[in-house]
Amino acid sequence: MKEKQIIILGSIITAAMLVAAIFLFNGNSGQSSSTSQTVNISLDSLVGKTAPDFTLENYNGEKVTLSKLKGKNVVLFFSEGLMCYPACWDQIAAFGKDNEFASKDTIALTILNDPKSDWKMAIEKMPELAKAVVLFDTDKRISITYDMLSLPSSMHKGQLPGHTYVVIDKEGIVRYVKDDVSMAVRNQELIAEINKL
Repeated sequence: MKEKQIIILGSIITAAMLVAAIFLFNGNSGQSSSTSQTVNISLDSLVGKTAPDFTLENYNGEKVTLSKLKGKNVVLFFSEGLMCYPACWDQIAAFGKDNEFASKDTIALTILNDPKSDWKMAIEKMPELAKAVVLFDTDKRISITYDMLSLPSSMHKGQLPGHTYVVIDKEGIVRYVKDDVSMAVRNQELIAEINKL
């Protein structure tokens, strides 16, 4: 009899915790909407402005400077990196494999906060990653400049980016932004935006 009571009590506690978690996650619908609007305003504020310049090192140790890429369309993909497996890895690999970006005179740059030395293990696990252009923002300076650390797609708000795209035209102006909470491969959507430029 005691065992049944313990099981019932455990089920009630579990159900109560689940309801509390749902309430805390969703919060007040008006408040959630307000927070989402604030985030969208912050991200949208990049559009129509010159993309903040930066110089970061790629996996091969070469320095890549954004302003030197004028004349090309640029897609920046801010990603959680190593811990975001497989979603972010799939998107990074998709960039490396997609020749359509090259035909649009476009370069896709993935910006990670991971140490370069750790990325070697990822390439060993998923060799397709080696074809993508990955830049290392280990001090998070560029992620902070672009305000990427607290967007809805980040599972580590304030610490890491999530799964966010910034499309920059050939003049260096931001033309499109998308924070992707579903963390899908978005090549075709990005190409559609590039075709509008």
